[in-house]
Amino acid sequence: MDINEIARLAGVSRATVSRYLNDGYVSEEKRRLIKKVIDETGYVPSRQAQTLRTGKTKLVGVIIPKISSDSVSRMVAGMTGHFREKGYQIILANTDNDSKLEVEYLRLFTGRNKVDGIILIATVFTAAHIRALESASVPVVVLGQKIEGQSCVYQDDFHAIYQMTLSALENGSRPAYLGVREDDVSAGQERHAGFLAACKELDVEVPPEAVILGDFSIDSGYSCTEQLLDAYPEVDTIVCATDSIAFGAITCLREYGHAIPDDVQVTGLGDGTLSQVVSPALTTVHHFYRDSGLEAAKLLVDAMDSGGAIPRDIRMGYEIRRRRSTR
Repeated sequence: MDINEIARLAGVSRATVSRYLNDGYVSEEKRRLIKKVIDETGYVPSRQAQTLRTGKTKLVGVIIPKISSDSVSRMVAGMTGHFREKGYQIILANTDNDSKLEVEYLRLFTGRNKVDGIILIATVFTAAHIRALESASVPVVVLGQKIEGQSCVYQDDFHAIYQMTLSALENGSRPAYLGVREDDVSAGQERHAGFLAACKELDVEVPPEAVILGDFSIDSGYSCTEQLLDAYPEVDTIVCATDSIAFGAITCLREYGHAIPDDVQVTGLGDGTLSQVVSPALTTVHHFYRDSGLEAAKLLVDAMDSGGAIPRDIRMGYEIRRRRSTR
């Protein structure tokens, strides 16, 4: 079965079938005839032939930092439906938080194995990232970070932690912060800065030993809390940069005999599935990760279809979800 046979069965010209397959203008009557034949025969156009005709692969490269991340999985889930609806397929590249691999995939996707566009979910941006983005031959949308000169969809991390800290300190006065590496601007710098700004507004002192940076894992949350309890035992509120860190903090506090939230409050960020399962249920920030994935897909499809080169950025909203881990 080929395009000539589809044209014969539908009673239209080969050129009309070609326009239909490539989203060109076809009258509604002929469109219905062609669709009926394709549905009945199960015809699938040759992707290689379409690429030769249009110069487009109908493939999108999505570069992710960690395949097991709850937030990343929600972002990817948000974009897949829109890409499918628009006729694009995804090639997923997992880097395991290796920034050099991110740059390699950026170059790979715009090289011989060319895609029509790229979504980059990155954590740390280096000079090599910027060079790769500036030299990219296809549209790129950055998801999760704000990068000047690039189309971006990102979270309002500063204000999210700022509001969470203000809320928690309505019933606390000796806060601490457990964060992540600060070369990650959004999760590191912005969230830490939001915590400090809220404490400053309330005229609450934060001693140096009350700020501890680790990584995104539950284990890190546990070990940082151990360190915190040793250095700052009077702490009554722990603001965590992520839910995973908060889960580790809750486990450690319990094992050391601290009641939550009576002795120490704990807050997180992310509102993943486990935030309502852990005991006590975690007070956290809900980021609209699924919606951000959808918005990134829309930006990229618009850029791929129109050839637009004007960068656009979208800052997502957030919600504070108060549960039983705070007073």
